[in-house]
Amino acid sequence: MAKMTVIYKTPKDIDLFNKHYFEVHIPLAKKLPGLIRYEISKGPVFSTTGHSDVYRVANLYFESLDMMMESFKSDIGQQCAADRRILASDNEVQIYVYDVENT
Repeated sequence: MAKMTVIYKTPKDIDLFNKHYFEVHIPLAKKLPGLIRYEISKGPVFSTTGHSDVYRVANLYFESLDMMMESFKSDIGQQCAADRRILASDNEVQIYVYDVENT
């Protein structure tokens, strides 16, 4: 299984961010081909290692990294990528893509 973790910094306008995130971005992302699961943080995000300014964390799951990459090459995937840039600039977000395994 493959996972994408998206970490958003606290936006300048929280209300505007939330409106766009819940009304535009999430519904669009849920249309990604091959998306198995989409989960987001609920409430404040705390760091035990001293990191601060994290507002929201999202995790998207796909069957494999190849399937994830193909999904983001699709029309919906390209729309999601473009919309993410509207939602948060590259310096306001961190995105990690990786395989996961159960231990």
